[in-house]
Amino acid sequence: MAASESSRYLARSLPRALAPSARPHTLCWRRDASDQASSRSPSVNDLNELETITSLSSTTPPAEIVETFDPIARSRSRKTQLPRSRYQFRSPKYYRGPLHPHQPPPPTDPSSRLFVPGPFSLPRVEQTWQSTVASDILSLLYVHNPPGFKPPVKAPRLRSWDDSSPYHKNRPLRGPRGGDVLRLLRKPIDFNNVPKLERITIHSYVNMATESSSWIHTAGIAVQAISNVRVQTYKSKASVVKWGIAPGRDTVACKAELSGENMLHFFGKLVDIVMPRIKDWRGIKGSSGDSSGNITFGLDPEAVALFPEIEVNYDMYPPKMIPGCHITLHTTARTDKDARLLLSAMGIPFYGKINH
Repeated sequence: MAASESSRYLARSLPRALAPSARPHTLCWRRDASDQASSRSPSVNDLNELETITSLSSTTPPAEIVETFDPIARSRSRKTQLPRSRYQFRSPKYYRGPLHPHQPPPPTDPSSRLFVPGPFSLPRVEQTWQSTVASDILSLLYVHNPPGFKPPVKAPRLRSWDDSSPYHKNRPLRGPRGGDVLRLLRKPIDFNNVPKLERITIHSYVNMATESSSWIHTAGIAVQAISNVRVQTYKSKASVVKWGIAPGRDTVACKAELSGENMLHFFGKLVDIVMPRIKDWRGIKGSSGDSSGNITFGLDPEAVALFPEIEVNYDMYPPKMIPGCHITLHTTARTDKDARLLLSAMGIPFYGKINH
């Protein structure tokens, strides 16, 4: 009795692989394969269990059911709308960082909140950049390093932090005191980051808007006509005693942000129609730029009147109320040198001293 009890507990404590099996083991070279599968042939009863009718050979529903099936009318007849599906994807309203589990889709996805349909045309500016400008800039800015090339060790660009304070750890580096502002480091230009136009900003400041609101209305209509974008108006942030402008009281400026096809069409009109017709115009100053690849220049009211949208309806605008504007060309270039190279290749002239 004691021997049988000890053998029972021993069998329970042994692993399953070491426990004796009543079924004889046969050599099988297939993983997770049964040793009885090859010896057993399908019987007639097994074949009878298979379905003989498929969806391809099924009969069509009666005509009465087909005629009465109208899901649109059924949905319209509901008094209350059905709730949205709990499994339907909803793009997050706010971007909470790259580590958040709920990431928004890219702007090219139709489910994104930033999705803009298009493009519906291929402007000449885009064709010129794709066929000529991009390859030329890539060739001019290409830096060839032969195999085995080791760049020389550069001196430290920024001063390192010392260990005098625990707050210095993991803090951003800083430059030497009293030195100039450090320029942005430019990544090597390759086929992935060839400079191109990103967006265009048109800004018009109307100092006569305090006398009558028709000045700012005319400026907004003119900027909206040449840009094909609805403008936004802004109130003054500073006071100008000579013009009688108080901060936060008067609406004195309007702005339009262009991107996509509107940006390309506006840039094409600016380069091909407006700039060649400006009298005694040398071009854009070579010193313009914000050291980050964005170029800004201004147009007086006579130049703004040369746009086709204003010229064809010139009688609609009071001649003295046509505004001037500042145009900022935002590019993906990291330096003004690359941005100037891109814009000059696309037809914008520069003159004077050039700041690198």
